[in-house]
Amino acid sequence: MSDFTSNFWAMYVAGITGVSILACALLLWFSGKAKAMTAHDNTTGHVWDGDLREMNNPLPRWWVWLFVITIIFAVAYLAMYPGFGSSPGKLGWTSAGQHQAEVDKGNAETAPLYAKFTAMKIEDVSRDPQAQAIGERLFMNNCSQCHASDARGGNGFPNLTDADWLHGGSPEKIVETLAKGRIGQMPPMAAAVGTSDDVKNVANYVLSLSGGPHDSVRANLGKEKFAACAACHGADGKGNQALGAPNLTDDIWLHGYGEAAIMNMVNNGKINQMPAQGEKLTEAQIHVLAAYVWGLSNNAKPKQ
Repeated sequence: MSDFTSNFWAMYVAGITGVSILACALLLWFSGKAKAMTAHDNTTGHVWDGDLREMNNPLPRWWVWLFVITIIFAVAYLAMYPGFGSSPGKLGWTSAGQHQAEVDKGNAETAPLYAKFTAMKIEDVSRDPQAQAIGERLFMNNCSQCHASDARGGNGFPNLTDADWLHGGSPEKIVETLAKGRIGQMPPMAAAVGTSDDVKNVANYVLSLSGGPHDSVRANLGKEKFAACAACHGADGKGNQALGAPNLTDDIWLHGYGEAAIMNMVNNGKINQMPAQGEKLTEAQIHVLAAYVWGLSNNAKPKQ
């Protein structure tokens, strides 16, 4: 870790850069001053294939000036821009600064358009065709990588179209999730449940809550052990949105279905993170994006 916090690498890069430029300049200077021992016909005495001789001609002037211009450009560039170790350059330019300037310019240009929607309730924005088109593009650029282009998610990534919400599906909660992100944690519970056989019994009891295929004998045995899970998921298994604990009775499985998948979850736990978008998107963009997401599970689409 010290390699990234000390100034060694900055000094190393600066040294290599400086030596390279200096070496190029010295090579150019020496090549112009050095006098080679030549024969009377201006050859160096090197002969190949019997009659191919090496001439002692100087570099063409245009070639020399290309070297000179390259050296001057390199020195001027490193003086003005970052590149010479940790020196920021006289202009103080950074790629991050340029990116932020372009983002700010884009946000300023689109602000009047978003202003129309920020004055509207999210439920109304979700039914506005123009807002939905904008929301869809925001979703594709920022959310589809995890939740898929159809918003139906995948293993470990929630389906946003089924009205099953871990932390609440109200417009306010969706805005909160987008802006601040979420961290979901299911701790390993095997020790609290008991033996490996108890874990298997609990898995079958959980399957029974949603009417899935299960061993009824094991499910009855696992009901008592489910008390260790009830603190988060509730005695009825319907979950707790304040904790992000999923509903175990609705047959919707985020991390896999079946006895083996549930046992793995109880034994090993799981941590999932939804990254915060508040520093990436403006409040107006989050407002429109939240309306789009809310509409996915609340606005009925006409049948084709």
